[in-house]
Amino acid sequence: MDTYNRLPISITRGKGCWVWDQEGKRYLDAVAGIATCTLGHSDNAVRRSLIKQLNQIQHVSNLYQIPEQEALAHWLVNHSCADKVFFCNSGAEANEAAIKLARKYAHKKRKIDRPVILTATSSFHGRTLATVSATGQPRYHKGFEPIVEGFEFFNYNDFPSFETLLEQVDINGPRVAAVLIETVQGEGGIHIGSEMFFQRLKERCLKEKVLLIFDEVQTGMGRTGNWWGYEHLGIEPDAFTIAKGLGGGHAIGALMVKQHADVFEAGDHASTFGGNPFACKAGITVATEIERRNLLMEVNHRGSQLKEGLIALMKLFPKQIKEVRGLGLMQGLVLKENTKLTAQLFVKAALDQKLLVVAAGPRVIRMVPPLVIKRNEVRDLLKRLEVTFRNYE
Repeated sequence: MDTYNRLPISITRGKGCWVWDQEGKRYLDAVAGIATCTLGHSDNAVRRSLIKQLNQIQHVSNLYQIPEQEALAHWLVNHSCADKVFFCNSGAEANEAAIKLARKYAHKKRKIDRPVILTATSSFHGRTLATVSATGQPRYHKGFEPIVEGFEFFNYNDFPSFETLLEQVDINGPRVAAVLIETVQGEGGIHIGSEMFFQRLKERCLKEKVLLIFDEVQTGMGRTGNWWGYEHLGIEPDAFTIAKGLGGGHAIGALMVKQHADVFEAGDHASTFGGNPFACKAGITVATEIERRNLLMEVNHRGSQLKEGLIALMKLFPKQIKEVRGLGLMQGLVLKENTKLTAQLFVKAALDQKLLVVAAGPRVIRMVPPLVIKRNEVRDLLKRLEVTFRNYE
């Protein structure tokens, strides 16, 4: 179906931070499957691990215990604030599970008949009907009305906006079940969560017994320089969702919860492929390789290098670039409103420089390269960005 505006290249193979098209042309990949190929393309450790797994077993049902699933669950719990894990196949599914969890929690623990979940404007939580309804961008709702009820929106990083909305929804008695929010808004334009805002948000949620759920689908697994985005904020959520970088390019997602928020019972939720041996083997391999290679430190170094280079570009092209924002290897170049250059036009133009970048909204160029990107590759990335901008002067 015509659901994608595809770029005019066919990628046939990859290695590390590089991919090749059918004609043998090589591109520097700063998209990484949209923050997914954590260890780059065709990583030796991942390839060896998954070949071995395929030689053992690929899939069984969750009717049975799955050792690979248990191993990954233990790793995730030991490296986060969570106590329990539910595995699925994508970020949207993880957020769907979080929405169901929030509603079940509201019904069971707080006796709320028609619970409401508060989310932020400019957010993005997925493409299923419930997660797109939770997304605070009306353009994603258009054509799919009626959207799922039970979601209301406040301005990101704006505590008075949140507090006003909370009081409006709860004016005739408690209805707010949860807050679902990204620690860094990805698709909405690389907006970084304010530490002060999130700490006040946490305090109010505790006071009102409202679940605080973080969408870490794009920020999780070291993308920002810490394992989880919430570590930059000095607080812990009641639950959070992950996907993208967890499988290193293989389909897996997860809902992570603290013990007090674990209200699911047998039969409440399920996933045929969720937590299958192959996907979980990919996840545990990615996790242990990030640790073994000390990639969190590298993400901080390379992220700082990339950000400094982007700031230098902003000074070179003040008529086109408005702002640089991001954390770690999740960086965005914000284009000025009065320039004819849009993010999507830039993405297409960058192909001429054999560079892959991705838009985050109409005016933000997003760079989310593999976590294994090297110093010289960051320099190369910056040079290709500069040439692309020069072509638009």
